[in-house]
Amino acid sequence: MEIFRAKLEKVCSFLLVDEKEEMQIKSEEEFVSRLDCRPDQLLKVVSVFGNTGEGKSHTLNHTFFLGREVFKTSPTQESCTVGVWAAMDPLHCVVVIDTEGLLGAGANQGQRTRLLLKVLAISDVVIYRTHADRLHDDLFKFLGDASEAYMKHFTKELKATTTRCGLDVPLSTLGPAVIIFHETVHTKLLGSDKPSESAERLLQERFRKLGIFPDAFSSIQYRGTRTYNPPTDFSGLLRSLEQQLDNNTTRSPRSASVIYKALQALSERFSGEIPDEHMTSNSFFPDEYFTCSSICLSCGSGCKKSMNHLKEGLDHEAKHRCRYSAQYDNRIYTCKACYEGGKEVVVVPKTTASSDSPWFGLAIYAWSGYVIECPNCAVIYRSRQYWYGNQDPVETVVRTEIQHIWPGSDGFLKDNNNAAQRLLDGVKYISQSVSELSVKPAKAITSWLTDQIAPAYWKPNSLILKCHKCGEEFQPNDAKHHCRACGDGFCDSCSSKTRPVPERGWGLDPVRVCDACFHNREIPTELLDAALEEEGGTLIARKVGEAVQNTLGAVVGAIDIPLGLVKDAARPTYWVPDQDIHSCCECQREFTPRLSIHHCRSCGQGVCDDCSQERRPVPSRGWDHAVRVCNGCNQKPGDL
Repeated sequence: MEIFRAKLEKVCSFLLVDEKEEMQIKSEEEFVSRLDCRPDQLLKVVSVFGNTGEGKSHTLNHTFFLGREVFKTSPTQESCTVGVWAAMDPLHCVVVIDTEGLLGAGANQGQRTRLLLKVLAISDVVIYRTHADRLHDDLFKFLGDASEAYMKHFTKELKATTTRCGLDVPLSTLGPAVIIFHETVHTKLLGSDKPSESAERLLQERFRKLGIFPDAFSSIQYRGTRTYNPPTDFSGLLRSLEQQLDNNTTRSPRSASVIYKALQALSERFSGEIPDEHMTSNSFFPDEYFTCSSICLSCGSGCKKSMNHLKEGLDHEAKHRCRYSAQYDNRIYTCKACYEGGKEVVVVPKTTASSDSPWFGLAIYAWSGYVIECPNCAVIYRSRQYWYGNQDPVETVVRTEIQHIWPGSDGFLKDNNNAAQRLLDGVKYISQSVSELSVKPAKAITSWLTDQIAPAYWKPNSLILKCHKCGEEFQPNDAKHHCRACGDGFCDSCSSKTRPVPERGWGLDPVRVCDACFHNREIPTELLDAALEEEGGTLIARKVGEAVQNTLGAVVGAIDIPLGLVKDAARPTYWVPDQDIHSCCECQREFTPRLSIHHCRSCGQGVCDDCSQERRPVPSRGWDHAVRVCNGCNQKPGDL
């Protein structure tokens, strides 16, 4: 006993994890040093839980350390234990852990509660200390919620930790033994007035009545003491603890490094701030404490994977099916033939097949429209053929799926709208070499082309002889502009303003309008309702893009296509609108009339020419030939 007392004099507790769930011991070696044990010494873990002010630290001091204040106690109203503290009991070879009380006041309550479950997961025996004269429902609910959360979130992680860390001693996936230490003053102990029934049987009955099934725990034992006059008798609790510690059938002793690795793995997996809205849950340990906090931008469904799963290369997985959002255009296509063969292969409509050269590919595209190419089945669809009896691709060669859009991930844009913008890039690519047409024939063909693809409410170019506002007659070289709202023809100075025209199907991005329509913003209700029914006003954009594709073959020499019209229709939805771009996303220089805005074909951000000198294929967006990308995307490894 004297030797034991001498050893106890050296024991002192240390902060293992703070209230923000941050490990304060940084290595296995430091953990072994602070415990003052041998690296190969086999240990078990005992921890204590309970409401604040129930005397948890006092209980550990008197049960394991002969009353020495190894764990700090305090008579004040403030909680004396903040975070998780640990100390070594050299007699029983036990790591003793003191925890923060439940129902205490303070910030980060969600994180503090989650921390308790991490401690419970590495413990062999848990003492639930209560000083109430009668066992409250909170005790049973805490143990029930802890059991459910442990089985749902922790058993899988403990198995993974055993494999990942190569531990010699497997971490038990069955939870610890629980001892409910109940101290009363005025009331009888549980079962004392019912000799025929054990206290454990009465506990099980109480759990059953509350509809709670604490199946995760290897056992739940009741140990009571009635204190007529202080001090409290802890000898019965110590005997129960020694019986549990001697039982190695469920949980075996292990080295301090294994204990540390387990707590470290749980801390890395389940960490991060918990939003205030999750604090109102009826559960002590709601799923939101342990699952990924990402929410799909399209449908609002949460991810059901464990926290920090992206670090292990595991993608998000939603709780529910997604719904289509015009804003994110999250409809994707998979090859139907591959799907029926047991594979899921995503296909992207694009301007050319990957084997086509840009010149030859654009010629094919002018005839065929957009191409759907499967890596396994080659080209499975050409859209131009649709006009000659070819059925819609969704009915024949592809399956449609709606995918979730997670924060930080690239959006989807897989249909003709993007193909129209890729067509513009192809036209500009060829225009560097083809420029033999004189001005007058080029203007005539351009005017005819515009009439072919214009919406029905536009006034034909052939009938526009002068500006509808100022009356200035158009000369052969003058550009004629259409107001997207009223459809009349104007000169550039009388139609220089922009605003959204959703009532005409142009979506919510600002487009060219005349001065009169810019100031007259009253939208007839029936027109606006019709626009909203067209999935965010993409109908005209798709119509114009398709018409451009179908007529390009006839005017492939006329490069002077009115880009203002086609750009409004063809801009991919993942591109940041010009009016929202004020400075280069790379160098932060402000854009001016002399510093043009360019779009990175990969991320869609606005960038200056100096910061987008590189050209790379962007197959994920449908560009198989080299196109403009910003410096940031150019530095990304692998395919864009």
